[in-house]
Amino acid sequence: MTLFAHWQHVNFALNKIETNMRVFVTGASGFVGSAIVKELSGNGHEVLGLVRSEKSAELLAAAGATPLLGDVNDPEILRRGIEASDAVIHTAFNHDFSQFKASCEADRKVIEIMGEALAGSGKPLVVTTGMGLLRYDRPVTEDDILNVKSDVIPRAATDEAANAIAAQGVDVYLVRLPPSVHGAGDHGFVPMIIGITKEKGESAYIGDGNNPWPAVHRSDAAALYRLVVEKRPALKVLHAVAEEGIPFREIATAIGTGLDLPVESKTGEAATAHFGWFEHFAAIGCVASSIQTREALGWQPAAPGLLTDIATAGYLTAS
Repeated sequence: MTLFAHWQHVNFALNKIETNMRVFVTGASGFVGSAIVKELSGNGHEVLGLVRSEKSAELLAAAGATPLLGDVNDPEILRRGIEASDAVIHTAFNHDFSQFKASCEADRKVIEIMGEALAGSGKPLVVTTGMGLLRYDRPVTEDDILNVKSDVIPRAATDEAANAIAAQGVDVYLVRLPPSVHGAGDHGFVPMIIGITKEKGESAYIGDGNNPWPAVHRSDAAALYRLVVEKRPALKVLHAVAEEGIPFREIATAIGTGLDLPVESKTGEAATAHFGWFEHFAAIGCVASSIQTREALGWQPAAPGLLTDIATAGYLTAS
């Protein structure tokens, strides 16, 4: 598809969308975003997906969605997508950890622009944030608020921006994703751990390895996003959590067993030497509940769990 033909197609689609609901999805070609596109399309909704490349636009069109080619940081592109849709799901985020703070501040700006475009429309906005930002000596619930600022933890910028536009009357939902959103094609934290394991020749965890990671399969997460825009529940913070907390030691053991490599505990300098910049994430400990989310949406996760996926979903053989 040429760029000119693409824009002709987009202009037509923006002016004539006739299905049950029109949902604008940012990050539509991403790991989570593409699952949401499939889930929405499979349930009778029209999807307008924001993508950055011609190749992604072609893949999105093949999946039955309408591609909108552009950058999520472009205010005009965002307004265009929002004006053409009945609901917005925001999953786009730059996961280049070498410029993490800048990426978080860019996400703040995107949400602020979305808030301006949505003001007075009554359309819902679903914003994606992280579960690992909240840590207590008990399961984190949907009632818990983030009590740390973005100058301490940069990722809090997303929550701060969502809360700010909600205070201005925009109908905002926060979906908290756990450290592992897993499934075939995952390029997130678990593949990073596997890459470190292959490089070091051993699988590792920190200390006793009892720090828990919540997890969810991406197809279950996608169903949650769909249910939010369909039901628009009174609950404004939702937890995409299928497994409340898997000890990191068990994740490391599943990886070591699958790769036939030793599994070792690391502490101090040895942990830093093994994990490098990833040490912070390897030490995350968070148990999270999704009871309120399940009750509000009737959401029932049904896909395989994380340890099963590590063994069967191609994680260990991916390059």
